[in-house]
Amino acid sequence: MASVAALVLAGAGTVAVAGTAQAAEVSYKTECLPPPISGLPPIEGTTKVDVDAPATAKVGDEITVVWKTVEAASKNPDILDLGENTVQPTGTITVAGAQTGELPMQGPRQNPPIPKGSAMKLSDMTGKLKLTKPGEVTLTPGFYNINVNQPISTDTKCSPKETVRPAVTVKVTDGGGTSGGTSGGTSGGTSAGTTGGTSSGGGTGGTGSTGGSSAGTSGGTGGSSGGTGSTGGSGGSGGDPDGTAYKGTEVQVPYDCKTPIGDKKATSPVQINAVKKSGSYDLTVQFKKSVMNSPADIPAGSVKPSTDVKVGGADKGSVTTEGPANSKPIKSGDPIEIPDLKGTYKPGATGKATLTPGVLTVNALGTTTTCTPEKDPGASLTLDTSAQPGGTSGGSAGGSAGGAAASGGSAGSAGASGGSGGLARTGATDHGALTALGLVAGTAILLGGAVFTFLPRRRVRVR
Repeated sequence: MASVAALVLAGAGTVAVAGTAQAAEVSYKTECLPPPISGLPPIEGTTKVDVDAPATAKVGDEITVVWKTVEAASKNPDILDLGENTVQPTGTITVAGAQTGELPMQGPRQNPPIPKGSAMKLSDMTGKLKLTKPGEVTLTPGFYNINVNQPISTDTKCSPKETVRPAVTVKVTDGGGTSGGTSGGTSGGTSAGTTGGTSSGGGTGGTGSTGGSSAGTSGGTGGSSGGTGSTGGSGGSGGDPDGTAYKGTEVQVPYDCKTPIGDKKATSPVQINAVKKSGSYDLTVQFKKSVMNSPADIPAGSVKPSTDVKVGGADKGSVTTEGPANSKPIKSGDPIEIPDLKGTYKPGATGKATLTPGVLTVNALGTTTTCTPEKDPGASLTLDTSAQPGGTSGGSAGGSAGGAAASGGSAGSAGASGGSGGLARTGATDHGALTALGLVAGTAILLGGAVFTFLPRRRVRVR
């Protein structure tokens, strides 16, 4: 997953300097889920956290909250020495009392070497909280995730198994500030590779978990499950001359990914453009941001992406678009850019046809990652088409294994639903980094089982 040095949060405000800083330690029983590739069952332990925040502040202040992990729920297993700066923690603090929400926390990928069998050393996590109401605000640590990027990226998810008591209480006085919600995003927590707090109505926003970039905006415009998707950009008439270009709109696509290291979720912005050519259309699918970071060194010519474009409206079917393989080697931790993916759409019906991003497939070093949209994100582009012989209407056009299913037509397995509109998830990490896409170099997959943060034993309790 993407490595970031600091947590960027939406929302303006002045960092609170008033009030004496306070710190308090809290312990709670924890159940941790090793990465799926390890094959280990859940493991229980005790987490000890020291939370640091100002004792007093005013409405409108933005305070800094620090999570110090005094003791993680387990040790590094007796399998693999973890190198320096290979471990990155993220977590969630519950905000309650006069103000409620979930505050994402994140620490840098910064740790000393961690020998086999020794205690895990996690960097301090920080987050910023915009205070919106007077009264007492409590801060309670809870879920946290440990990402290890050696030799491949793996995540261990740790959740409380008992009610956790608040660590600190901030007394907030009425300073005349305006209500703006909890900076840093609402409930949603952090997750491996991909999830994060979703921005919602009520003015929340910010970054989410592990390596994401800032997504939510102050005032909250993030999507919610079941919402209506975008109708996309509008194309010209079927009588437009060859060479006419049509620009689509950017849509946020929530993916459910099947990767070599387990199931992940991620969201990425995608735009579909078209150029008319002899009654057909040359399509270009653009991923607007780097969609993943490489968990291992990858040689040139080893990464081959493709994605299906779902055809709807007056026409039915799907079109496969493909991109070139990477022209240069990619170092571990560097972003993997998805190039422009290209394909040809030949209309099979006359009328308004919609083009929507479908299944994304990444082939690398003999492994395949398939990401299927959880919900229909809405069309990126709408074209006024004229039917052409051999067009797509009534079935799948092109399409690779796992192609997106179109309404009224057939496609490959694992197709995306073309039914309900709306975004299932517009995570506070923006999920711009599709860190869910685990690429495995060489024999790294054989070592992957060793890369988790728990003792390789049955139901171990660590005190």
